[in-house]
Amino acid sequence: MQNISFKTSGKELQVNKESNLLRMSIRYEGEIPYKCGGGICGTCVVKVERGAGVLTDPSRKEIQKLGEELLSQGYRLACQTFVNGDIAINWDENPLLKKKKAVAK
Repeated sequence: MQNISFKTSGKELQVNKESNLLRMSIRYEGEIPYKCGGGICGTCVVKVERGAGVLTDPSRKEIQKLGEELLSQGYRLACQTFVNGDIAINWDENPLLKKKKAVAK
């Protein structure tokens, strides 16, 4: 079993290998925000605090949505990320939403 620590909500889960991060959050009330669940909206951006090396490689959708800079800083789309070991994540600040607000000003 893999452990997921949802730092923002305080929830801790044990999940099977290859579990989708967003699906586990929805199923067990981990509270990751989301809208589409398909890698399009960017609402489910999380920051990996611990365990980035045990996640699946970024999908094409993640690379397009987040870009190399945010990926290198540890950000991932929960809907596109599968867990293969213990991780800790938070979603206090969504960098995509910050960019939108900056452009709107």
